[in-house]
Amino acid sequence: MVKTATTQVWADHARSVLERAGHHRGGARDAVIDLLAAQRCALSALEIEDALRAADRRVGRASIYRVLELLAHHRLIQRIELGDAAARYELAAPDGDHHHHLLCERCHRVVPFNDPGLERSIERLSGRLGFAVAEHDVVLHGACAHCAR
Repeated sequence: MVKTATTQVWADHARSVLERAGHHRGGARDAVIDLLAAQRCALSALEIEDALRAADRRVGRASIYRVLELLAHHRLIQRIELGDAAARYELAAPDGDHHHHLLCERCHRVVPFNDPGLERSIERLSGRLGFAVAEHDVVLHGACAHCAR
C-alpha cells in the first residue's frame, strides 16, 4: 500500500474521529483504515479482505464488516451501491470532495470519474427545485472500451 500525504491526512482524520468518539485503536481497524486510505476508488468487503490477505495482514471478514459499519456510522466512508449486488465502500473526504462511477455491466469494472460541469448542474438543479441536497452519487452503467469492442 502506497502512503501519500493525502491518504495519510484521511487516515489520521479517521483515527482522530474514532478516538474522540471513544473507540480504541485495534489491528483490524488500522489495517482497514490504511487499506482504504490507499485506494483510488470503492472496494467491496471481500475485495478488502483479499487485499489485506495479499498484504499479509490477516483480518477476519466479520471484523472487516464491523470496521466498515463503524467508519460509515461516523461518516468517514460512504457505502456505494452500484447495482451489481456488491456494496462497495470508499472514503468520504473531510472537505466533501468526491467522484462518481462508471460501471461496466460486462466485466464489472468500476472506474471513477470527476466532472465539474456535472457538479454545477446538480447544484443548479437543487436550487431550481428548492431541494437541499445533502449528498449524491452518480453511476453510469454501460460497457467499457475493452468490452464494447
